[in-house]
This record gives sequence, C-alpha cells and structure tokens, in this order.
Amino acid sequence: MKRYIFKRIGQSIICLLGVTIIVFSLTRITGDPTLLLAPPEATKEDIALIKRTLGLDRPIHIQYWTFMKGLATGDFGRSIRWDISTIKLFGDRFPNTLLLAVAAMSFAVILGIPVGILSAVYVGKWFDNFGKVFALLGQAIPVFWLGIMLIMIFAVYLGFFPTSGIGSWQHLVMPAITLGWYFTAALTRLTRSTMLDVLDADYIKMARIVGVSHFAVVCKHAFKNAVLPILTLGTVNFIILLNGTVITEAVFNWPGVGRLVVDAIFTRDYPVVQTCVLIASSLFIFANLFVDILYAYLDPRIRYQ
Repeated sequence: MKRYIFKRIGQSIICLLGVTIIVFSLTRITGDPTLLLAPPEATKEDIALIKRTLGLDRPIHIQYWTFMKGLATGDFGRSIRWDISTIKLFGDRFPNTLLLAVAAMSFAVILGIPVGILSAVYVGKWFDNFGKVFALLGQAIPVFWLGIMLIMIFAVYLGFFPTSGIGSWQHLVMPAITLGWYFTAALTRLTRSTMLDVLDADYIKMARIVGVSHFAVVCKHAFKNAVLPILTLGTVNFIILLNGTVITEAVFNWPGVGRLVVDAIFTRDYPVVQTCVLIASSLFIFANLFVDILYAYLDPRIRYQ
C-alpha cells in the first residue's frame, strides 16, 4: 500500500508539472497584455518599457524558469490588471465558488440518490420511467440554457428570486440548481445501475427470504454495497463543480473564481489564469489520489500490487 501511495504521489507531481508547462504556454499564445495596458497614444518605447517592467521582454524559457522559482517559494505572481497578489485574488473569490459548489452538490445528492434508488426498487414501473427521463434531460440540457430559463421563469415572470449577484440565500438557489442539475442526473443514473446490480445479488435474495424488512434490505444492505461507485463519482464531481463554475457564474454574475478567470482571460492577465488553473488542477489530481487510497480501506477486496 505504501509503495502504491508513493507511486501515485509521484505521478501526481508529474501531472502538475505538465500542467504548468501547458498553461504557461497557452496563456502566452492568447496575445500580448501590454497592448491592452498601454494607452492608444503609447509609442513603441512606452510599450517596450511596459514589457520590461512585467518581465515579458525576456526569452520564454527564462520566463518559465522565473515562474517555477516563484511557485517553489509560494509566490504565484501578481495580477497584471489589479496589481495585487494572485493568491489574494483567488482567496477572495474562492469562498463564493465553494459556497456555490457545496449548494449544487447538496442539491445533486439530496435529489439524485433517492431518485436513483427508487428507480431501481421500482424498476419497470412509472417511477423508473420518470427517473430515466429525468436523468436524460438532466444530461442533455445545456447549463447556460437552463440558467437563462430559470431566470426568465422564476426571476422575471414570477419574481421569486433575484436575477444575479450574491447576498441572501435567494441569490444561491438558481445558480445552485443550474450548476448541480447535470450531476444530479449523473448520480441518478449511476445510483440506479449500481443498485440494480446489488439488488440482484444472492445475499440480497437471502435477506428477503429470512424476513429482513424491505427498508433494511434496500438501505442497509443494498445501498451500503452500492455506495463505492457513487462515492467515487460524488468526490470527483465535487471537484469538477468547484472547477466548472465558469458558465454558471457568468450567467448569474456570481463573483467567484470562474468569473475571475473569464475576466483574466479577456484582459490577458497571465498570472491570474495560471494561478487559478494550477490550483484547480491540483484539487482534481489530489481528489483522484484520495479516492484511490480510500477505495482500498473501504473495500478489503481491493489490493494494489
């Protein structure tokens, strides 16, 4: 087990190194930020001075080496647009994104898992058909379209919720539903399929024969043994929710990390984009590492050589 953990940690570090190279290269392809910072009447000498001040006049490999040395000391750089630490910018926006992701994940778990369980228990009946249609629509509807429809119906026509921004719990409802809808459908489908496999097992049939109650068979025996794939999907989905809020935050003008990345891309703010993408990649990589290690402890049949 220790050897496997160290091996996976090494693979994670290699992945992060690859991410730094890709992100650093792609941000430079988007264009020169000095053209946006310089006023229209700026001369070539003014533009050259701005580049020299930002360190963009140096060769690309020197810029990358400087970037990596900063990462080694915990310095992710300063924003070109706002002239403050990128970590501070990220830290100011991350709580809003975390709140939105937690609300969306809660919505997905509270709705998706029960619907999946009931669809498996009443397979072939009307509720199962409802669950399959629900899951299909959830994965087919585009996020931006769902957000716009929610705004039109519940904010513009009915006036139940505000259209955008952050503040009270009313501001959170529609963005959370929009962000969590796809993963609600994914949890529903996975819960249904895993529960169907478990409910057909011999030990479940034996539990029914010896007189175990229907509720105990479904919730205590069946769901307990079907929870591993659901746990994997839920953990990975939560990280995806944290990293995939760009469209939702743009639609609802939610001041989170996704909105920050969009603004940074439009202004070619290299350090902000690099910081946000690196932190998001780290969360995703180490979430997968956590799930792999957790598997071995939850299921003693799993062994890593």
